[in-house]
Amino acid sequence: MFQQTKRSITLDTSWVIPVAALVAAIIFALGIFFGRAFLPPQTVQLEDGQVLGREEIDRLTSDVDFNLFWDVWDMLQESYIYGPVAEKDLFYAALDGLVEGVGDPYTSFFDPKESAEFQTDLSGQFEGIGAEIGLRDGQIVVVSPLKDAPAQRAGVKAGDAIHLIDETETYGMTIEEAVREIRGSKGTTVTLTVTRGDSTKPMEIAIRRDVIEIASVEWELREDGIAVINLFAFNEDTARAFNDVVVSVLANDVKGIVLDMRNNPGGFLDRAVTIAGEWVGNKTVVIERMEDGLLRPLDAQGVARLKDIPTVVLVNEGSASATEIVAGALQDYGAATIMGEQTFGKGSVQEYRELSDGSALKITIAEWLTPQGRSIQKEGIKPDELVTFSDEDVAKGVDTQFQRAIAFLATL
Repeated sequence: MFQQTKRSITLDTSWVIPVAALVAAIIFALGIFFGRAFLPPQTVQLEDGQVLGREEIDRLTSDVDFNLFWDVWDMLQESYIYGPVAEKDLFYAALDGLVEGVGDPYTSFFDPKESAEFQTDLSGQFEGIGAEIGLRDGQIVVVSPLKDAPAQRAGVKAGDAIHLIDETETYGMTIEEAVREIRGSKGTTVTLTVTRGDSTKPMEIAIRRDVIEIASVEWELREDGIAVINLFAFNEDTARAFNDVVVSVLANDVKGIVLDMRNNPGGFLDRAVTIAGEWVGNKTVVIERMEDGLLRPLDAQGVARLKDIPTVVLVNEGSASATEIVAGALQDYGAATIMGEQTFGKGSVQEYRELSDGSALKITIAEWLTPQGRSIQKEGIKPDELVTFSDEDVAKGVDTQFQRAIAFLATL
């Protein structure tokens, strides 16, 4: 989940860390030293420029000898058998290690190339297999395959644990490293070795990569007067597209709504708040709990255009992040009945901060609580009515959850 300004992901371009401070944080994050350091000024020569910044640092609580960092740098350049290593590669790897040191799978450093790819993903089009992945207890797992994307067509399911990407083991991988291994050009193939559910038997799933276009919202009006709104993601265009759907719904004699957010991996925070406002009005949709314990409520600005229409929200273990915010808010206010399975439990907010060279830091800045103060992180949203699929349902292609939602609305 990302915070965003009117034009783009929240950027704090004034937040530029001096190189010396970054090096300090690298040592600090590794737990080797704590303190205040006084370093002799020094210039490090890079391929196409210089890095300055080994001056006095006033941000630590006890002494740190930064010469160790430069000693290791020099040893790698002078003695590594496969060297010399490009200095910028070492520099970005050091920053990546710094960020990894906090132990949060959702806080990540992106070099300029990775940053550009990440922003392309959020625009709604990229090349790959079309699946959101995450970390659960250190294991790379599929949060949700995107609708009609190659991963879904190949048989990948939410909750699948990925053990191999082609021949590469995923143990110890970050989310971003796994994404880089899985992603590739249209027409190429990647093989995922996965386990599913309680089974320990591995399955190999070969997936042909393609251009992934994420249509965030679709809807249809059934003959029985029930509007079915499929919300696949919270992308840049989701608020506009959802507004068009609301206008169309209100123009028809709608008796009920099924808001299907199964396998929706989330997206932009402000889109989630806006959409929830269509049911709850200008009430608090989510509460952010900041690092200092401060609670910051986020209120919708909507006029609750859908509040008088009976609504069922469908969720499953592939429903995450922004999806859980919407489901939690509608549940807390009694604006909808939540059906399906317990959601993924990705209840933290990341802010995307661009740095001066085009690199970026995605940093967890808060955790979410529902309007009634329930934690989403790791807990997820428990449905009002648990509806699961049997093996027989899956084999026959029967959507038990959807059928139950329709039957429930028919009784109102």
